[in-house]
Amino acid sequence: MVDRSAFRCCIHVLWLLIPLVGTSCTESSLRLQNNDSLEDVISEVVLLRDITDAFGGYPMEIQAIGLVGNLDQTGGDPPPSGFRQMLLTEMQKRGVESPSQILASPTTALVLARAMVPPGIQKGDRFDVEVYVPQEHAEVTSLRDGVMYEARLAEQAVAGGRLRQGKVIGLAQGMLLVDPAGDPSDRSGELRRGVILGGGVALESRQIGLLIRSESQSVRTSAQVGAAVNRRFYRTQRGIKAGVATPKTDEYVELVIHPRYKDNIYRYVDVLRSIPVQETTAQRQLRMRYLGRRLMDPLTASDAALQLEAIGLDAKTVLLRGLESQDAEVRFRSAESLAYLDRPEAAAACGEAVREYPAFRAAALTALGSMDDPAARDQLVQLLGESSAESRYGAFRALRSMNKLDPLVRGEELDGAFSYHVLDTRGPSMVHVARSRRAELILFGPKERLQTPMILDAGNYIQVNGISADRVEVVKILPGESEQRREVTSVLDDVVRAIVEVGGSYSDVVQALTQAKAAGALGCRLEVDALPDWGRKFVSTPRARKLVDGDVGVISDKEVLSIDPEVEADAAEIQLQQIGSSAISASGELGSGSAEQAGSAGLGAVFRVPDGRWSWPPRIGRMWSPQGE
Repeated sequence: MVDRSAFRCCIHVLWLLIPLVGTSCTESSLRLQNNDSLEDVISEVVLLRDITDAFGGYPMEIQAIGLVGNLDQTGGDPPPSGFRQMLLTEMQKRGVESPSQILASPTTALVLARAMVPPGIQKGDRFDVEVYVPQEHAEVTSLRDGVMYEARLAEQAVAGGRLRQGKVIGLAQGMLLVDPAGDPSDRSGELRRGVILGGGVALESRQIGLLIRSESQSVRTSAQVGAAVNRRFYRTQRGIKAGVATPKTDEYVELVIHPRYKDNIYRYVDVLRSIPVQETTAQRQLRMRYLGRRLMDPLTASDAALQLEAIGLDAKTVLLRGLESQDAEVRFRSAESLAYLDRPEAAAACGEAVREYPAFRAAALTALGSMDDPAARDQLVQLLGESSAESRYGAFRALRSMNKLDPLVRGEELDGAFSYHVLDTRGPSMVHVARSRRAELILFGPKERLQTPMILDAGNYIQVNGISADRVEVVKILPGESEQRREVTSVLDDVVRAIVEVGGSYSDVVQALTQAKAAGALGCRLEVDALPDWGRKFVSTPRARKLVDGDVGVISDKEVLSIDPEVEADAAEIQLQQIGSSAISASGELGSGSAEQAGSAGLGAVFRVPDGRWSWPPRIGRMWSPQGE
């Protein structure tokens, strides 16, 4: 039996110790509430970014020598050169009969193909391929309507005075999209280069990972890094959870891209590197309190949000408080992290960022597209009706990233020529043409009509003759073939479908739209690759928005810095309208003469591009987007 006196003695001693324990805990809490002591405790936590560097986060340039066929007597025999010999050798390896005779044909041209493969691309993913004629091959005048046969893209380098080819990374082939406003008389210009939208396919995945710095390298550290990442991120394979990190050596940990971050790999790596190597529960609670203070300061909000996102859902309460801030940057940084945690509260704040703050537009749209919550889709659907072209097309892209089978954005393939979407949205009508990733045409508003009378060219053999609002004739006359004719109304949707029905390609439709806009026959906005720029700087000056809204007033130079860059595109739009009006006035009526005569006076002034490679509207300058599909 238990000695009752001894038991009572133990109870007495415990009662005496309780005040001492309570006093100790209170003193510890008071000590940790001191800012200096709190920062000392936080400094003991080692983040992955303190001991690792990112690996594989750069685009890879791959190249090939290829052959383009299906040209309309605009090709030619390439002069003797190393390029010619390499192409002949490749054709012989593939068993092509009479390769020299094929190269000499005016329907073919030797070309150089180039692509920038983004980091993290997976095997089977598609990418754009840029194609151009070598400068010494002067006989080729145009690549329009050309089709490139399969080419093997690899890294190229000059070694020992010779061009060396590395491992084949991808394959490329497909129809070329050539500048629809190119001048045939310019033998060194736009018609000798083009792009195959989504024409490249990756043969292998490009891995990303973390490199452990030399002073921290060990098998144990590599295992700790992998374990820390896998505690925060995992993927599901056939119903089984698996971590995203695999330690390969004592200095390298390989990473698998989490699906939530497939469109923002750079943020994914930043979040991973904000994970602590090891951390106790008490340290995490203290660190969240510390990060909550930093989140409320615009100067430190971005880094604090990343660290809170790296913690995960345990930090959602802290991030939700950030949404209540009066500062726009604090609200957005909090919302962005909550979006990647798939919290519905993030949707409204990200939508606000898209509408009100152009500097955050690209990141906010990408964050919304990463979410599974219905609140995000609701915001994106609302953004389809905004006046901003970037907001509308960015929302469309985000919806496709969220679910490409969504009936709203699924669209249709017009005769296999391109992806076609007619969206019944509120807001002004707009036509959007893609010049990257895939051949894609979007009509924002199904009821837009072409102004008649007018005459447009859709390629070399198709003509669109607008006689009246109810009668537009689309005719294809190809030598040696029977004439094809369609009669439709002036509704733009009908005209586009008629061009494709008579055999028109994506390039043909784009050319007709470009001419229609230049001649004033297309009254709504025509936009090309209207994606927001990731490089914009945020300046918190609300009065600068007055210029965007037309209220110029008295605005300082500092405030002008935060103006939406879309204003420049709007200015080009106004200029384009003025040129169209002057062309109409000069000719007396829109339909007199050909479309080239109607718009040629103004094409040179408006269809100018910053990089000199294309001659579409000034908004267009990005051949490659840093974000991928």
